[in-house]
Amino acid sequence: MHLRFSTCIGTPVLEEGFEHTVGLLSGILIHPDTGKIEGFLVHVLGAGDLFMSSLDVSRWGTRIYIRSTDVLSPAEDRIRLQPLLDDPRSILGQKIRTESGTSLGRCQDIQFNTDVMHVEWLFPRKWFHFGVALPISDVVEVTPAAIIVKDPVVKAEAESQELEEVPTALPEIETPRLG
Repeated sequence: MHLRFSTCIGTPVLEEGFEHTVGLLSGILIHPDTGKIEGFLVHVLGAGDLFMSSLDVSRWGTRIYIRSTDVLSPAEDRIRLQPLLDDPRSILGQKIRTESGTSLGRCQDIQFNTDVMHVEWLFPRKWFHFGVALPISDVVEVTPAAIIVKDPVVKAEAESQELEEVPTALPEIETPRLG
């Protein structure tokens, strides 16, 4: 299933086999080099935000089902995540720029696939308007200052070539005379 993260915030998280809510989805942890979703933050009443690995999600629909409540823990307790948590690069909220330096806004939202837990699209927002969605394949590099994407030069060159191919004069057409 393809989902935008902004629509997932507040989704109830339940333990498989039980119908009581464990917590609500409150955040996401994305690997900046691969675009893989490492896991999610779940707000648990009385315990705060706990980390849940994306591997522990058994089903995703109108509710998120996890294997067991034992998979929830503070993100700081997971040694494998420490380099990622200490990394100053992020995806959500990060500035987006082209290779030539043109600002496209900030990454306000993402679209991801729940089957493979991988980011597919970035949604930049500049002032009060969303810009054109960018596929993750256009990302060149994620730095602490910005997400660098490919310049849209290829598209502009293709459009200019199409315009050059349009004939400037229309051919003369003989019209038959009536009567």
